[in-house]
Amino acid sequence: MKPRDLASLLLLGALWGGSFLFMRMAADPFGVMALAGMRAIVAALCFVPLMASRTQLAEWRAHWRPIVVAGITNSALPFVLFALAARHLPAGLSSIFDAITPLLVAASGWLWLGEKLDFWRTSGLIVGFAGVLWLIGGNTGSGTVDAGSLWAMAACVGATVCYAFSVHYSRYRLRHVSPMTSAGGSQIVAAIVLAPTTLWAWPAQNPSMPAWLATIALGVACTAFAMLLFFRLIAHAGTSRTMTVLYLIPVFGVLWGWLFLKEIVTANMVIACVVILLGVALTTGRSSEPLPAPIADKA
Repeated sequence: MKPRDLASLLLLGALWGGSFLFMRMAADPFGVMALAGMRAIVAALCFVPLMASRTQLAEWRAHWRPIVVAGITNSALPFVLFALAARHLPAGLSSIFDAITPLLVAASGWLWLGEKLDFWRTSGLIVGFAGVLWLIGGNTGSGTVDAGSLWAMAACVGATVCYAFSVHYSRYRLRHVSPMTSAGGSQIVAAIVLAPTTLWAWPAQNPSMPAWLATIALGVACTAFAMLLFFRLIAHAGTSRTMTVLYLIPVFGVLWGWLFLKEIVTANMVIACVVILLGVALTTGRSSEPLPAPIADKA
């Protein structure tokens, strides 16, 4: 990989890992629905000028139905679920849960689509899900976790399930659509879907300037710009090398939470993260067709 592509890969991992930091900063001031909606609206505004060409408009008209489905499952729902999690879980912990997406993609492909799993991918699923159980058990075993945290962990898993569904759906229904149209269209759809609840759930007290800056950074840098950077990396470095960003997201998520929010990094988190990433490596590294990464919130 060229130095420029390597730098882009690190930047992408930092941005997608940073999305959990910004959600954690803005979730309480904005609330779940307002934060999710503002993230989608800000990202959509970035994409609108790029979607104005005749090519993108023609693709949109021809494929608007699957783009709507992708916008809901790959953007709107995960935005809401991760915003919900951000109100109760540390940013680093949410980012570790996000790392299980490739495991769910492989498992759902085997269960529902009849995709074959060789020894290495099966081993990776077992190892990865053992890491998830370790992570959940380590955070609930102390007896200090409240019901809100349990629902937050369930929301993280729910968001990754949405990503896994969207990966398979997009692979079959949007494979002939350009990345710009599918990415930009999905953000516009998410903004439209979430706009009513954003207005309805708008906080009575105007959020602080740091919360606004975190939300803008979440929509512009961690969503819109990160998507464009992701597609550029695939074009220049290839899919397999670009997919290594999956290993960077939880690392940066934990790092940013520790640096900026003074979050405690426990031994349980570190062990679970290592085990999950080992499972991801086994699941994706031996596959003849690398698993595509969800690109909504990396987020």
